[in-house]
Amino acid sequence: MEIKQYQAAVEAIVFASGEPVPLSRLALALELDEATTARIADDWMQDINTRGGGLTALKLDDRYQLCSSKACAAYVRKAMDIRRNTPLSQAAMEVLAIIAYNQPVSRPFVEQVRGVDCSAVMQGLQQKGLIEERGRMDLPGRPLLYGTTSNFLRCFGISSLEQLPPLPQKQESAMDETTMDEMLQQEQPLPEDAELFGSEEEAEE
Repeated sequence: MEIKQYQAAVEAIVFASGEPVPLSRLALALELDEATTARIADDWMQDINTRGGGLTALKLDDRYQLCSSKACAAYVRKAMDIRRNTPLSQAAMEVLAIIAYNQPVSRPFVEQVRGVDCSAVMQGLQQKGLIEERGRMDLPGRPLLYGTTSNFLRCFGISSLEQLPPLPQKQESAMDETTMDEMLQQEQPLPEDAELFGSEEEAEE
């Protein structure tokens, strides 16, 4: 099979999936090793993104996804009659930051850092697809662990967690109140055309 055929196959798989496709799954489908598949997928992604069409290819860690381009966001919203979500509350941003920098973490850990109940906020973040369950702790009660999702990376315009802004170094504890305020000030706001598809419910304070 020629390179163009492999790239066409990658495009078809990613399009049909509708969600980020792991490199390992692409390699299995193409019957190639992951290094070769990564080169093919990266070349395909570059071709899509320089084409100037209505689609954009994203790489989220080792996963690939197709989405509408920023230039067409207004038209897509109008055609699909999607209600723009209310920006995340300060409480939701704080919880999201705690999870992003410490994942996987349990709800009791998040609540210990913030000093208040966070169940409603975390439920809202799950509904928006920004956090997800990551198993359970091997402790009495088996509390759930949470981490961020590919949708979190997409909405904040980063490819991996390594691109998160570094935490201030002057604090001994990285997640105390002062550090959290400083860190949130460094966070990039959601892009103007970013849509949190999948749920229109807001994260409650």
